[in-house]
Amino acid sequence: MTLDSVRADLAHRAPDLEIIESHLSTATVALAAIAHGVEPGQIAKTLSLKIADRRFLLVARGDYRLDNKKAKAAFGAKPSMLSHDEVVAITGHPVGGVCPFGLAQPLQIYCDISLKSFGEVWPAAGSVNSSIRITPQRLADLVGATWVDACNAP
Repeated sequence: MTLDSVRADLAHRAPDLEIIESHLSTATVALAAIAHGVEPGQIAKTLSLKIADRRFLLVARGDYRLDNKKAKAAFGAKPSMLSHDEVVAITGHPVGGVCPFGLAQPLQIYCDISLKSFGEVWPAAGSVNSSIRITPQRLADLVGATWVDACNAP
């Protein structure tokens, strides 16, 4: 999987989107913001979550955190983070490159309304040094995401 699976997925669903590969690491929100010269909030981080046997992804603005009360209301129960091994197994992407594109298996995807604060956001693209630039609405549309309110500013 990884960058190649994202490249293939986008070639099929959004051939106009360019994968931007950086010589700098984009594995964390802070590093990605520096690499792209944007605010940390514009980095669209993808959280890999679970509730019981249910696995799903939540894409949120980079400087926000999952809020337990809001998340419980949005998802029906309090989610927990997947382990490193689970993330790689279900997404096919390395931690630091997880995104909602080119996934190893189908997953329910949610976008937090916090992303709507920006005209463009920068999700990872399957590796620790790749990203794409996209509007929040197009991101949600491409991956069939459901909008939720599950995060807050720290």
